[in-house]
Amino acid sequence: MTNPIAETVDAWLAADGIDRASYVAVMRQWVQQAYTDGQDTNPIHALERGECTLAEFELALASKLVLESGGPVPGPGLLTRMFAGSVLDEGMLELFRKLHADGVPTGMLSNSWGGEYPREIFPDLFDAVVISAEVGMRKPEPRIFLHAAELLGLRPLECIFIDDIQANVTAAEEAGFTGVLHREPAATALRIAELLGLDGTA
Repeated sequence: MTNPIAETVDAWLAADGIDRASYVAVMRQWVQQAYTDGQDTNPIHALERGECTLAEFELALASKLVLESGGPVPGPGLLTRMFAGSVLDEGMLELFRKLHADGVPTGMLSNSWGGEYPREIFPDLFDAVVISAEVGMRKPEPRIFLHAAELLGLRPLECIFIDDIQANVTAAEEAGFTGVLHREPAATALRIAELLGLDGTA
């Protein structure tokens, strides 16, 4: 529902003067643990499940980073600075507004890294909202997909799951959902229209 995370991170690294190599080193390890190597506990898990505070995660991440000048990266407010360049994707907003207005059950399933969600627009977009830190579960855990389907009053096989991370799409498919790997709004809207048998969704 937002611009690509890589764009947001690139803007943050440049704005804060953070050494890119230090960021890549820590995030490669943490993301691999979070999505591919089966480890069940790491800082990303803890943050997304709400098992640590934002401040604790910020300090943990800041301790692994260095500025281009060689100095330390301040922890307080790190996540706010990291996501300062995040903007809502108007193409995806329009897709979900139309689906919701047409009576298609819609939901948002988000792994939370803190920050303020634009909850004031949710009623026009979604019938259900699941934010990982609020429910103590995270993608790609099967139980969070099943929870989201239950809130919508649907069986998994009646649900389409859209995500820009392949591991999450694969997990949803294993839970019985139809998965769509998101790359850009027009292609995603076209695929959703095909799956739902709709005309003019894009």
